Order: sequence, then C-alpha cells, then structure tokens
Amino acid sequence: MKSADYEPVSSEERNLDVDFVTMARNNESVPMKDLCPDTVLGPYFSDGMRRVDYVLTYHIQKSGSTRRRSSRFGDNNFIQRLWRSLSTRSSRAPLQPKEDPEVAAQEHQTDYHEDDKRFKRDEFEENLRKTGLELEKDEESTIPGIGFLKIHAPWNVLCREAEFMKLKMPTKKVYEVKQGSNVVEKIRMFIHKVTAPLHPKVNTSRSQCEKPLCHAFSREKQHLFDLSDKNKFFDSKTRSSIVYEVLKRTKCMKPKYPLGLTSLLANGVYTSAYPLHDGDIVGVNAEPNDRKLLYEQWASYSVFYKYQPIGLIRKYFGEKVGLYFAWLGVYTQMLIPAAIIGVIVFLYGCATVDDNIPSMEICDPRNNITMCPLCDQACSYWKLVTACGTARASHLFDNAATVFFSVFMALWAVLFMEHWKRRQMRLNYVWDLTGFGEEEEDHNRAEYEFRVMQKKLKQEHSGLMDEKVKLTCTDRLPAYMTTVVMMGFMITVTFVIVFGVILYRISIKAALHMSSHPVVRYNIRATVKTTAAIINLIIIIVLDEIYGAIARWLTRLEVPKTDKSFEERLIFKTFILKFVNAFTPIVYLAFFRGRLVGRPGNYLYVVGSYRMEECAHAGCLMELCIQLCITMLGKQLIQNNLFEIGIPKLKKMLRKRKSELDSIQEQVLHNTLKRYEKDQLLGPFVGLNPEYMEMIIQFGMVTLFVASFPLAPLFALLNNIIEIRLDAKKFVTELRRPIAAKAKDIGIWYNLLRGLSKVAVIVNAFVIAFTSDFIPRLVYQYMYSPDGTLHGFVNHTLSYFNVTDFDPGTEPLQPMHLGYKVSVCRYKDYRDPPWSSTKYELSKEFWAILAARLAFVIVFQNVVMLMSDFVDWLIPDIPKDISLQIHKEKILMVELFMKEEQGKRFAARDNQDNCTIPLSANQSPPQPRSRPVSQANCS
Repeated sequence: MKSADYEPVSSEERNLDVDFVTMARNNESVPMKDLCPDTVLGPYFSDGMRRVDYVLTYHIQKSGSTRRRSSRFGDNNFIQRLWRSLSTRSSRAPLQPKEDPEVAAQEHQTDYHEDDKRFKRDEFEENLRKTGLELEKDEESTIPGIGFLKIHAPWNVLCREAEFMKLKMPTKKVYEVKQGSNVVEKIRMFIHKVTAPLHPKVNTSRSQCEKPLCHAFSREKQHLFDLSDKNKFFDSKTRSSIVYEVLKRTKCMKPKYPLGLTSLLANGVYTSAYPLHDGDIVGVNAEPNDRKLLYEQWASYSVFYKYQPIGLIRKYFGEKVGLYFAWLGVYTQMLIPAAIIGVIVFLYGCATVDDNIPSMEICDPRNNITMCPLCDQACSYWKLVTACGTARASHLFDNAATVFFSVFMALWAVLFMEHWKRRQMRLNYVWDLTGFGEEEEDHNRAEYEFRVMQKKLKQEHSGLMDEKVKLTCTDRLPAYMTTVVMMGFMITVTFVIVFGVILYRISIKAALHMSSHPVVRYNIRATVKTTAAIINLIIIIVLDEIYGAIARWLTRLEVPKTDKSFEERLIFKTFILKFVNAFTPIVYLAFFRGRLVGRPGNYLYVVGSYRMEECAHAGCLMELCIQLCITMLGKQLIQNNLFEIGIPKLKKMLRKRKSELDSIQEQVLHNTLKRYEKDQLLGPFVGLNPEYMEMIIQFGMVTLFVASFPLAPLFALLNNIIEIRLDAKKFVTELRRPIAAKAKDIGIWYNLLRGLSKVAVIVNAFVIAFTSDFIPRLVYQYMYSPDGTLHGFVNHTLSYFNVTDFDPGTEPLQPMHLGYKVSVCRYKDYRDPPWSSTKYELSKEFWAILAARLAFVIVFQNVVMLMSDFVDWLIPDIPKDISLQIHKEKILMVELFMKEEQGKRFAARDNQDNCTIPLSANQSPPQPRSRPVSQANCS
C-alpha cells in the first residue's frame, strides 16, 4: 500500500486519540511527571508526554553566526570536535554525514541539491502526517549540522496498523500452563529447579504457570484486550516496528519514480533512521528500564556463568535477535559435553603415550633406521629417532579413542540440531509465533522498484508495454554471469594463495637445511609448520573482509526483489567464499599433502624444481592439528577480541585525546544530550549475518576435522562464553536499537548447519581412514603381525631404496653427514624393495590397506548416518507438552469467540424484548399471519 492510497485522517478518527493536554489538566496518568519542556531528556516530544517512536535525521546548513552560537561550552566548541570524532565510529555505514562545520561557503550546485532534498523531505513528511503520524523537528540540537525529525504514533494509528499487520496481542483471558507429565519433561523441570541460581534476576510480571491468550488485534474486538493502560499496551518495540511499517509504505511521489525511505536514505535526503533506546544505563538520569536491566543481567562479564534472559532480549530487540542469542546459548550449552569428552580423549592420549608401541619403536635408538633425504641436495640422510617428539605428539590426537570421538561428535551434531528445533518450537509457543508464517508480506526493495521503473520507461519509449512489468531472468542474466565468473575467480585466487604457501614451505625448508647454524637446523619441521600456519591465518583474515564486500556487491548486481531474498543470496555467497577461504589449507593438509610426492628417484616436481613436500613419519595429522589450532584460536582472538574489543577501545582513547574534554566535561555533555542525540552518536546496526557467519565457520571447525583436533570443542566453548557477553555489551551499549523484526526460525542458517553436520560424517571418515594411521595399524595387527601386536609396525611401513638409483643432481651434497656411507635408505610407503623383480612398484600390502580404508569409509559413513537418522526419528521436533498447549489454545480461542457471540445474541434478544410493545387487557393477540409490530423506536 502506497501513501497515495491513504486518505487524510478524519476529525472523528483523530478524536479517538488520547488528548494529552486534557489528561494533564484532569491529573490523569502522564508518561512523564511535571517536566519543563526545556529539560526533556527522555524519549519524548517537547511537551514531555508524547513518546518518540522513531527518529529520522538529516543534514542542515547553518549560517556562520548561528554556528558560532550553537556551542554550549564556549568558543572552543568542544561539541563539534566531539561529533567529528564520534562520527568516525560509523564508518561502516555509508549513510553517515561527512560535513565539515567550519566550511564557510557552499557551491551553488550543492545549495540547489540541498534545496531539492528539503523539498523531498517536506513532501514525505506531509504524506506521513496524512497517515496520522505526529511529527516534531529539532534543528537546534547539540550536535552541529544534524536535524532530527521525531515521529510519534497516536493511539488510533497504532490500532489501525496493528490490525493491518495482524499483530498478536494478549487478551484478558489467562489460562494455566500445565507442565508435561512424561519422563523427559520431569527431567527438564528437575534440571530447571537445580539450575535456579543460574537464571538471571529478571522480574516477570506474570507467573510462568500462566499465559495470556493472544489473538490478532482488531479494533472491532477491543473489548477482548486489556486496555486498562493504553500507554503500556503497545511496548516501545512494537510501537517502533509499527512506525517503521508506515515509513516503508509511504512514498515521495513527485520525482519520476516513487522514493521510499530506503531510497531517501541512499540519496542523502535523510542521513539515518532508528528507534530509540529506552533510557540510560548509568548516570543520574538512569531510571529503571529494560535496557539497564539487560546491561546488568546480560551484558556484564560478571554474569558469564548465568543463563541469558532470552525473554527480555526478545521484548527489547525483537524475535529475530532473540532467536539468534537463544540459538547461540543452546550451541554453547551443547559444547559443554563435547568439550568434556574431547578433553578426556586428549588425556587418554597423554596417559597412553608411553605405552604406544609405534612411537616407542621410533624413539628407540637401537633400531638405527636411516631415512632418505627430505629434499634434494641440501638435505642429507637422517635418523628416524630424531622424529621421536613428533611421533609422541601425534599419538595425543591419533589413538583408538579418536574413532569413538568422531562417532560421538557426529551424533552430537544431530542431537544439537534436534535440541534446537525443540527449543525453537517452545520459543514459538511462548512468543506467540505459531501462526506467523509465509503469508506475511515482504515489501519490495527500493533498488528493485527503481530497476522496474527504468524498464517501464524503456518500454514506454519503445512502444511495447507489458501489463505487469517485473525483472526476469533475462534481465538478470549479466549479473548472474558476473556472479559465476567472480565466484570462480575468487575461489581460484584462494587455491593459488594456498599453493603459494606450499611453495613457501618447500623453499624455506630447503633454506633452513642449508644453514650452518645449529640453532636454525635444530627444529626445522616445527618452524616451517608454525610459520606457514600463521601466514595462512593472516591471509584468511584479510580475504574474509574482501570476500564479504565482494559477496555484497554481487548480490546487489542481481537486484533481488525482497529483503528476504537479498539476505539469503548474500548469506549463500558469503558462506561459500569464507568457507573455501578458511578450509582450503586444512583440506590440503588432510587429504593431499604426502600423497602427491612420488618416491626417491622419481619425485613429483612443480614450478620447475620444487619437490612436493612429504608428511612426517607419524603422518600429517600433527600438522593438521597445528593448522586447525592456530586458525581457530587466531580467528577467535583477532577477529573477535581485537576487532570487536581492541579497536573500539583504541578509537575511544583517540577520541578522548582529540576532543580535549576531561572526564567531568564529558559527563556534563552526556547529561545534557537528549535521548535521540545520544543514540545518534552510537554505531548503526549492521545485522546479524556477521555474527551467524562467525559461529557457522566455528561449527565447521568443531565438527569437520574433530578427529584430528579433539580440543576444538573446548576452545569453541571458551570463546562462546566471552562472545555472548561481548555481543550483548555491543548490542546494549554501542549500537543503535535495531528494528524489532519477527522471525519464527533462524532461516537459511539452519540448512547450512544441517549440511555441515552431514558433510562432517564423510570428512571424519576420510580423516580417520587416510590421514591417520588407524587403518594401517589394524591391518598390520590382524594380517601381518607375527604375534598379534604392533611390534614391527614401523619397519612394516618403511620401504627400501638403493641410493645409487637417485637421479643425477638430486643426491645429497653431504652423503657422509651421519659419519658413515649410506647404501640403502628407508622411506614411508608400501613399495617393493630394490632387489625385487618389480622394484619400487606398489606392493600388495598397499592395495590391502587401501581396500581396508575404503571399506572403513563406507561402513563408518553408513553406520553413523543410520544412527543419526534413528536419533532424528526418535526425538520429535515438537515437544509433546507444547503440542498439547497449542491445541488447548485453539480450543480456548474458539470458546472465547463462541462465548462472545452467545453474549451478543442474548443482548440482542434482551434488546428485542425490551422494545416489544405490550398488549392491553382489551386487545386480542395478533393473528399468526399478521405483520409484526413496528420496532422503529428500537436502537
């Protein structure tokens, strides 16, 4: 519905609104107490009674004399410097003003442009008034160059829009919520009682055993709702969302194409739009409010061990934000058992490392096994005993418990998804979202309407007009082709960068081997692993930011029709690019390194003379673990803590130094700012996608390669405990209040989580089968071991090579490095010895182990998938007590309306009886076929 469809609000409808002046004269309840208009600092109009439901800001130009008088701290004009420094906080928002108050003159073209913006604002505001909204401007604010348009929705507008939006509001009917009697519900209630001290101290106005019956608001059925206090019937979240819906529908019609709020913001007609926070958190003016309560019970690090006040978060920020933090809380809780089991698996590896026969054989100097060089010429022969430390460390993550932990994590992922679905359904019931579905209207985006208007104008010029103009796949084909090409190019860039890191490892290893310093040569392998992992981490962090911007640009090129379509396309592109960026180095280490090598005398070379790198004798699992550890911890420490904590604190310190205000002056300034001025200085809300993306990548780290890094759930748990409070503090204190958006689920993110949990089963099966030595150990123990133990396993995995078969120019430059002449060296592979008739060919042991590996992948994948599907089938998506309560609500609603209809019929019958004319004594009763007595006097 466009603003052109609105009729001016009639005087009769205006009279339905609350007359605040009359209320004040009659000493009725007023939102604020006796307060002088000059000192109104709360979220109210200058009369101190009408609440500000939404704020639009715009750029204003003042004369030099006016600008000089605007300072409240004298000629130094501290506020202007403070505003310029504070405005840098919103650098991520492209719509922030970038004016310099000290510029004395503007060019004529700019002046004309500003006048054009003012005309558009006047028309838009006039259209807003026609919808019934009340407006008030403040162009004499403390912040220089910024004008504020305060918007208030009176009672009749709130009722009209609530009915139009089908908002569910609580009725007078309250019913008892009975708890389930089955074993699961009893266990849940027992856990709830035991963990009572961990629940936040948030006062609820109603008992948890009672719930009001909610119904879509209707002006004809206002008597069903509790309207005893109209000021509190629609809370601040609902009021702002109602005003936002009106703003989205209202258009500025004078240009060639209609301009909505989004277009007006993009063109600079308005610079920002936001609802107000409820009040201050600390200070003299900090009266009790939901924002302050959230700060104390949610955004404080001192309550990190407590549950989140999800109900209050939803009440203040809306269902979409509430669902995100509810999901994050469930995910963090489910990480606790995973972290405990992971620590147990790691401790099991530590406890059994001294009993591990393969590592004992490697560390035994009596074996005296001489290994072939790790690189050409610069590297010499080396003793296997020097890999003792790596072999012992590998056992910490490559042991029998690893397989069990992989199966456990696969089932854990399924349990997590099922637990979240049940939690989500419970929240839908408590938040009255059970009827919220696909029929909800989603407005077209401004860019889409603009492109449709352009297409319409082209058709008018060509004389070919369609009945309904819309963008087709043909119109979007160039954008789709650009998306495919750019996505492929960026993925190729990621592969090239990973290949560059591989070349770095190869070259730096050869350079360190050529060094004459014993300190440098002492631990070459660990140095190369760690530095390469750090380089990968830096590249991942940098490319993450680049890929995010590219994904948004590509999505804009496609011109999606609705905000939901735009968000889903953006999420998918960003996820693909960031997932490939984060996991390509890890996938290379897990499945490709050490397998594309060749053998001594016939190595595989790339880019000329670069010989592909080999794994350590204990396998590549240790290097995979190092890469995962550094990537996971680095992303959490740098992206989460440094970017979200360190940089804002650094900016705050710089602002304090530039503003030249001491702490007392800053406090005085803060106390004199109005609520909408304080919120203007906060950062813009950029959405939940970055928060979700961060957690989805972490979920991939926890599940995909958990077989190689059992401590991943522990690190994720510790990070999330901090992340919850960090995000809470950011939402409550540093960001403007977001528009309360309704949502009944987490959308496309659930599909991504489910896909990752399925892929994790396959990936872990291949990691156990091909990356670790679990399958070769089993095959040796049950097929080749003479005594059924692992004694002799290391010798079984090593093949022989005659040093005379080296290619010319590849033999070691220092063949006597070990003090004796080497005639035969060993290398890790299953090949026939040089004295065999099929020397250096793959042996029958290789094919037996390969068959066992493939068989393990098939069995592991099918068994775990079957178990996962069984758990999925066993646990219902909707808790039984919730389904019963939903059914009970429907019955109570029917009874309520039946009772109302029955009451109407009784009232009509009584009215008819009272209006019937009684017969006198001498009058005879009317004939059956006679006309009824006239009831013209009945009303």
